Amino acid sequence: MVMKVLFLCGKEPSYIRNIMMMKGLRNCGYEIVDCSDSSGTYLLRFINALISFSASNKKGISFVFIGTLGHHLFPFIRNATSLPIIFDPFVSMYDTMCLDRKKYSPGSMIGKLLYWLDTYAYKNAEIIMLDTEAHIDYFTKTFNMPRERFHRIFVGADESVFFPRDITSDDNRFRVFYYSSYLPLHGTEYIVRAAAALRKYGDIEFTLVGKGPEYRKVREIAQRLGVGNIRFIDWIPFDQLPLEIANADICLGGHFSGSDKAKRVIAGKTFQFLAMRKPVIVGNCDANRELLTHGINALFVNMADAEALAEGILELKKNKQMRECLGVEGYRLFLERCNSAAISSELMSVINGLETHDGTKNIGKRKTG
Repeated sequence: MVMKVLFLCGKEPSYIRNIMMMKGLRNCGYEIVDCSDSSGTYLLRFINALISFSASNKKGISFVFIGTLGHHLFPFIRNATSLPIIFDPFVSMYDTMCLDRKKYSPGSMIGKLLYWLDTYAYKNAEIIMLDTEAHIDYFTKTFNMPRERFHRIFVGADESVFFPRDITSDDNRFRVFYYSSYLPLHGTEYIVRAAAALRKYGDIEFTLVGKGPEYRKVREIAQRLGVGNIRFIDWIPFDQLPLEIANADICLGGHFSGSDKAKRVIAGKTFQFLAMRKPVIVGNCDANRELLTHGINALFVNMADAEALAEGILELKKNKQMRECLGVEGYRLFLERCNSAAISSELMSVINGLETHDGTKNIGKRKTG
């Protein structure tokens, strides 16, 4: 009998966390009934996903998997089916919009609604998955949830896309690579300030790819500091991203801001850099320490500290042996704990422990409502 899972998400299904979860579900032997949507706006994805869910054949479905940013979908799905639900929110909507991006006041009507939305989903999902134990700590305390409801699964990276490539350059440039969507937690401004501090080293070249909310602010800082050693690239096709990574001498994983949220997560790009056997610099925080070890498979620097970042870059520039060791050990760690097989194994453990509301463990027992 073919095992089936119904999949929805709020973020695009091409988002790395959703890609890895769908790949993991398939590796676990599940056929995916995909109700996700790739429209350009959250509202359209939300509407189209609900339409697809309503029209889908629920016969033979073992459980529902709601992926990244599926908070708004959750109340509708929970009230439309009695199937067990695994929820992989990736972030808290309340934390993201009220505390991290500061779009709304926590005490505002929207702030209270987002808090309710988070709480409702976490209380009514059979299992909640998050990317780090530090993140789980925050969720359990903020939303008063029992820890046993949560399971950590690292983001990982798709090794069919991100794998070591040997590219040699003869132009004597030392390339530092970073890409981002310029969100506040990323701390891209500290990279620009670090680049300014390293201007006297004429062979160091920074490449910053991406655009987002803080892009203009970061460019203004670069202009004000007279930084000329950065290539700003607004966008590159996804299939060219591994080539840019491969061309770098070191990669910046981050996050580099000093925000609380930045300390609770491991940047998705960090896994991609590890998968490509690149030496990576990350922020010194609880989340990164769950996976990485300073001086063994990554270089840690203080967060929100451009000087520390500049010193870390310079240390790796001067020590080729250290760069090679970090790359090799980081890649070894990726193969052990973060590749598709490792993520799939963790996901299978979660599915095997899936409980229905009445405490039984037969995920096929519940019927659609």
